[in-house]
Amino acid sequence: MDLQELEQQIRSYQPDADLKLVRDAYTLAATAHRGQKRRSGEDYITHPLQVAAILAELQLDVVTIAAALLHDVVEDTPVSLDTIRELFGEEVALLVDGVTKLSRLEYKTKEEQQAETLRKMFLAMAQDIRVILIKLADRLHNMRTLKYHPPEKQQEIARETLEIFAPLAHRLGIFRLKWELEDQSLRYLEPERYYELVNSINMKRREREEYIRQVVDILRQKLDEAGIKADIQGRPKHFYSIYNKMVKQGKELSEIYDLIAVRVIVDTVKECYAVLGVVHAIWKPIPGRFKDYVAMPKPNMYQSLHTTVIGPNGDPFEIQIRTWEMHRTAEYGIAAHWRYKEGGGTSDREFEQKLTWLRQLLDWQREMRDPREFMESLRIDLFSDRVYVFTPKGDVVELPAGSVPIDFAYRVHTDVGHRCTGARVNGRIVPLDYQLKTGDIVEVLTTKGSRPSRDWLHIVKTSQAKNRIRQWFKKEEREKNLARGRELLEKECQKQGFDPEEVLKPSFLQEAARKFNLATVEDLYATVGDGVITPFQVLGRLKGEEEPPPEEVVKNTLKPWSGYGKPSHGVRVKGVDNLEIRLAHCCNPLPGDAIIGYITRGRGVTVHRADCPNILHHQETEKERIIEVAWDDGAEATYQVQIEALALDRPNLALDIMTAVADTKTIINSIHARATRNDQALVDLKIEIRSLEHLEYIMDKVRRIRDVTEVKRVVPG
Repeated sequence: MDLQELEQQIRSYQPDADLKLVRDAYTLAATAHRGQKRRSGEDYITHPLQVAAILAELQLDVVTIAAALLHDVVEDTPVSLDTIRELFGEEVALLVDGVTKLSRLEYKTKEEQQAETLRKMFLAMAQDIRVILIKLADRLHNMRTLKYHPPEKQQEIARETLEIFAPLAHRLGIFRLKWELEDQSLRYLEPERYYELVNSINMKRREREEYIRQVVDILRQKLDEAGIKADIQGRPKHFYSIYNKMVKQGKELSEIYDLIAVRVIVDTVKECYAVLGVVHAIWKPIPGRFKDYVAMPKPNMYQSLHTTVIGPNGDPFEIQIRTWEMHRTAEYGIAAHWRYKEGGGTSDREFEQKLTWLRQLLDWQREMRDPREFMESLRIDLFSDRVYVFTPKGDVVELPAGSVPIDFAYRVHTDVGHRCTGARVNGRIVPLDYQLKTGDIVEVLTTKGSRPSRDWLHIVKTSQAKNRIRQWFKKEEREKNLARGRELLEKECQKQGFDPEEVLKPSFLQEAARKFNLATVEDLYATVGDGVITPFQVLGRLKGEEEPPPEEVVKNTLKPWSGYGKPSHGVRVKGVDNLEIRLAHCCNPLPGDAIIGYITRGRGVTVHRADCPNILHHQETEKERIIEVAWDDGAEATYQVQIEALALDRPNLALDIMTAVADTKTIINSIHARATRNDQALVDLKIEIRSLEHLEYIMDKVRRIRDVTEVKRVVPG
């Protein structure tokens, strides 16, 4: 393929195309990539040229083809995106940027990089679907030349292609690309099975071709008699679809009968159903194998009538019946609709409706920070098998296979999901964990005032439902924290002898919030209620703004600890000032613990918990070294403490615990997880906390995590 051949291909479907943009893009790409080689030894420019050729086969516009020629320039050469924008315009620059990988950024894991690359690609797709068309063409040419990579890399790329890009081509309805991506992936993932399959199918090729010719001749004669003009083609099944059927059904190749399909293409929908009648009059249909995708198109816009019949020799074969317009959509998918949209053949609104699933996907993924969660949800929401269920009014709702009535409820409306108390499927009450099947008529039962359950997170399938449930609990917790924060601040005011109405004025609170780097007064209340900051700390900041009258100052100033020295590490020592104080590592005392001081030789006072075995020993043997100590309420120090969580062992357990603690803005010094007997796991964390209340709050957060059975503070002895 060279530039001249590419231009001829474009002119074959767009005779009046302005090819200057394509020529200029080729010139810049050839110059920028000069001296670069592919692994095959070819000049690098062959790759963007082949990608452009694949898109020309899909009959795309010159802007897309120009962007395809430039798609690796920004990533692999010194040419910047700004240069692309200046020379070729915003539209080409947007497409090139959408395709450019995020390889210039540092990521902790390969999975994280893959997730972020896909996030960027989907966001670009939402702006312009042509981004993914270029990406699919790019991946297809890379698969065609995969033999030049080492075996490990071949497996990695092939697996990603099979898990992400082939299903994406399917979702977009571009079967021409989907089939080749799948077959190429199988070739590298299961080479022995692939070549065994190729050889076995080739051995019986002549026999199958003769069978197809016989079927086509019979059908053509009958359609001519009925006065139906049709194009009839034999279509062999693709290797991956045959392999998939063998694996899923546990059959050998000799047991797979429908290795061939016949496709009939007519001019009108009316003729589709007429052809179906003729086919069923000639050959006996197999019950349950008729599918009407004309009346109910797939979400990827695919339309056809499918029927499997018993053929001339008693062997079953499939017949697909469609119009020419349906055929174009089946081959080119969204690419056909893009071209049609450009030519004014369909409305923007229609085109946007066909991409509703993409908008939903972006909405659901927005809150997912964990790359593993993102990839898993992507496989479920975008690439898993689908079920099609009906509302009581007859509207079709598409969901991932394995979805339950709660998923359906949240797809209808968030409030319907929140108030769901049960479901009726096909007129019968079913449990909420009932797995929906295609054709089910689903009615959601709701009760005013009902609320979601945390258990739902373990049974719902869709990211949409999971996100809505999490958001509900997050909002509920915030409202509780707001009320609790207000109450705690009012109590602290009364405790210190202040009038809450005077001290807790919005202007003073807003200033205090600013000092704590919080945006609003509500955030301040919620943070106090959450235990992240204490009411005492807030009032300490407020007193700088709001000085009570002199006579009240005397009455309300916090009295120092009677007879105690200045605080250090949040602790005061009775009768002694300016003394070095340290907290004992053997028991890690926290504010709120009963404590005792021990006068060391040359190292000041060490503070122990009152029940620490070491201090109990010293109390018996060295009474003269024991000294009274007390916590200082005004201290803002942090203290290290160790907690231990016992849970049922499962993937991501330690990550979930670490995330829950980190979400509270608590510093984690170390984390260690280990498996124990009976499929259990122990997770130890050393964290920095401010008080016993803060510690209890953290432990309560960890207790709420799925599969955690016990959380305790680790105290030596």
